[in-house]
Order: sequence, then structure tokens, then C-alpha cells
Amino acid sequence: MVLHRIVQMNRRQKISIGLAFLMTYAGMSLQAGRLGANSHSNDSLPKATKAVTINPQSVVDEVIWVVGDEPILKSDVEAMRLQSELEGVKWNGDPDCIIPEQLAVQKLFLHQAAIDSIDISESEIASEIEQQINYWIQQIGSKEKLEEYRRQSITQIRQQMHDDFKNRLLIQEMKKKLVKDITVTPGDVRRYFESLPADSVPTVPTTVEVEIITMLPRVSQEEIAKVKNDLRDYTDRVTKGETSFATLARLYSEDPGSARQGGEMDYTGRGMFDPAFAAVAFNLTDPKKISKIVETEFGYHIIQLIDKRGDKVKVRHILRKPVVSAEVVEATRVKMDSLLTDIRDGKFTFEDAAFHVSDDKDTRNNKGLMVNNVNNERTSRFQMRDLPTEVARQVETLKPGEISNVFEMVNDRGKKVCAIVKLKNRVDAHKAVITEDYQVLKNVVLAKEREKFLHNWVVNKIKNTYIRMENQYKNCNFEYQGWIK
Repeated sequence: MVLHRIVQMNRRQKISIGLAFLMTYAGMSLQAGRLGANSHSNDSLPKATKAVTINPQSVVDEVIWVVGDEPILKSDVEAMRLQSELEGVKWNGDPDCIIPEQLAVQKLFLHQAAIDSIDISESEIASEIEQQINYWIQQIGSKEKLEEYRRQSITQIRQQMHDDFKNRLLIQEMKKKLVKDITVTPGDVRRYFESLPADSVPTVPTTVEVEIITMLPRVSQEEIAKVKNDLRDYTDRVTKGETSFATLARLYSEDPGSARQGGEMDYTGRGMFDPAFAAVAFNLTDPKKISKIVETEFGYHIIQLIDKRGDKVKVRHILRKPVVSAEVVEATRVKMDSLLTDIRDGKFTFEDAAFHVSDDKDTRNNKGLMVNNVNNERTSRFQMRDLPTEVARQVETLKPGEISNVFEMVNDRGKKVCAIVKLKNRVDAHKAVITEDYQVLKNVVLAKEREKFLHNWVVNKIKNTYIRMENQYKNCNFEYQGWIK
């Protein structure tokens, strides 16, 4: 029986696709977030299908699977297929079978997370989103280019990503809870290594340790004053009734996403705004009044309240961005060149210069040493692919102890900076040796044991969950047993 239903489609807009890297969410499909707003509403997945409410606003979609009381829609499967094609994913089997199964497994983990009352704070979600946005900015070149490509402001991108990332983090935390007691011994690692055929010994990829110094070109006070005067003029014109805030936002705001809507942004929680912006927006009480000028990392704003609803606020804003002149950028580059000459002449060390001069707050107190946050651990070692693109290009040609020439890059806050890097250490790719790479091999064995445990957990979860699928899927060769009841 074909499972055609009228399904409420109060899902967020599918994320724009074009550049493949703009679609990669830190090792998990975007589809984790498209499991529906009601995924966590019940304490169990009953062996009966709930009726889906029919709404005049609804859109007809084909329900191809039901997992407990949650539908899997054909539209979600197609979106995941398109994303995977753009990312060059090679399926080990039939994607028409693999994709629905992956979505179903995600539902199982999300449901268990609800049962176990696993919660993710808004600050955690915001932090993950910022990391992803900053990565995209580094890849595409600037905030402005990202906003132009997406045709959305950074705030709108944050809003769109929120639920996807919340669900991704819920799944991660659920998995961590399930495997937290799994350990491996040195004997387990040794037996694993000794059992490997010579041609199956894993290769440890090249890793590097990198130090960095950055200088941020400063916006002139004259440019800042000009921007602030423009914003004060907008406020005066609205206050006098000469025009509306929305009209001025369409004409002058440099926030590409909201400008087209008269500066209007949808209801948004505090954690999705820049802290300075949020502090002012959430303190507004009179829709007829306009805020003071607010400085954020994106520029300068004025804000007008539209409405408040619970812990969310709906506002309009106008953003103006001071321009860093080419002359200022060149002057900063010259200054960095001079610093580089002094370091190479031995007047002071790279590390001392990083501590006293660098504008990179994350590395300055570490004497320039970059830190890699991977698998919830902090390490100074990077694989080349984990470095910012421009840094990786410089490091590729350096020998340990050498310093790059001055180059420009976009930092993790989306600002253009002048930079130099020093390659502190490089360990070339090599076949793993248990005496030198014990931790790497331990992580491999531990990952295998955790994977085995989670696989068995999913199989057992399937046994106690109502599953329904269209007949065409019943001939699939699934990874997990028990889907077909």
C-alpha cells in the first residue's frame, strides 16, 4: 500500500545547494535536522501509527517509511540524495535503500535522546553554528560573499541552521552516553595490530604544528563617524515621520537577507544574535522608538522592535559596514613585512612577537601556536585538511622552523587580516608503528568497539519499534536487521 498522506510541512526551507562545502555539516548529514519538530513528543515509539493532522496549509508529500509515529518523506530522501551527489559520495549499495535507512536510524537516536532527557543548551548550539559559519567564511573568502551566495544575512543563516544543529548535537550526545563505558586495554590494541596483514596497517596522515601572527587592518575613525552619522540621520527621518524604518532598510541596509524584507527578521532567540545586538534588541519595549547605535562584529546597527513572543524577539534593523580602505590594508601589510624582517634578523623570536603583537586572541597567549579542536579534544596537531585554506597553502611549502611571507586571509571571525605563519613541526604520513602511534591505534580499536556496540543497539531498538514502509523497500539489503516486520 502506498503511504500517501497529507503531512504538515512546517519545516524550514531546504538549505541552498551550489558549493558542496556549504552543505557539509561537520561530519553529519543535514537530514538529521529534518526529522520534524515533533520528533521528541512521546516517551516511546508505539507499535501503531498516529494519525497525521490535516491542515489547510499543508502540502501533499509521499510518506515512504514510518518509524514509530514519525514519517520519512520522499522529499527528504531526495534532498539528501542531491546533497550527497554534490559532495561526491559513493554509495556502497543502492541509495534508494541506504538513505531512508539512515534517516530512520537518526530518528531512533533522537527519540532515545528524548526519553533520556538529553538537553542541548542554546549556547552549545550557537557555538557549533558559529564554528560552521566561520569555516564557510574562510572557504568562500568573506562574510559578504557568503551572504551574497546564500542571499541571506548571517543572522538568517543562523536561524535556518538552528534545528539541524540541535538535532545533530542531540544524536552526538546520545551516542556518547551509550558508549561512555566502553574501553580498550593495551592488550586489545596489541592484538588488533598483530592481527593486521602488512598491507592493512593503517597509514597515519601527515600532521603539522603551526604558529601564527595576524594583524587586523583598522577602520579609520573618519569612516566610523560617517557610518554613525548616516544611522543617526535615518533615526531622525523616521522619528519625524518623513519615511518608515522599513523603507530606509530596503534602501540602505547592508544586511542582504533582511534588507529585502525592510530589515525584518523572524522571531529569534537570544543565542542566535551577536551578544551586543541581543543585549539591545531584548531590552526594547516600544515599537515606535529606535535603539541607540549598536556595534557588533558585523558593523553598526539601529534596531526597531516589532514584537516579543516568549523568549524570542522579532525586530527590524539597518546595518552599515565601515569600509577598510585599500590604503589601510596596504599599510598593515607593510607593517607586517617589517615585523617579519625583524624576526628573520633575530631581533626577537616569532613566539615573542606573537605574544606581544598578534591580533589573534585565540593563539596570542599560546605564543602563536594554533590549537585544533577535534573529537572534543584540544591538540596542537593538524592534518593539512583541517587548517584554514590560506594557512595550509603557506605551510605546504615550508620546512620545520621556516616562516612564510606575508599573506592575507579571512580569520575565524570573518575579518580580513594580514598574517605570517611558522611551521613548528611536521610528521610525514607513515605506516602506523605501535610503539610510536599507540594512541592512534587505540583510537582505531576504540572506534571499532563503539561502532559495534551502536550497531547492536540499533538492531535491538528496531525490534521494539513499529516500522512501516512501502513495498518497494522490502527487497532492500539493509545494514541493520529487523526493519521488515
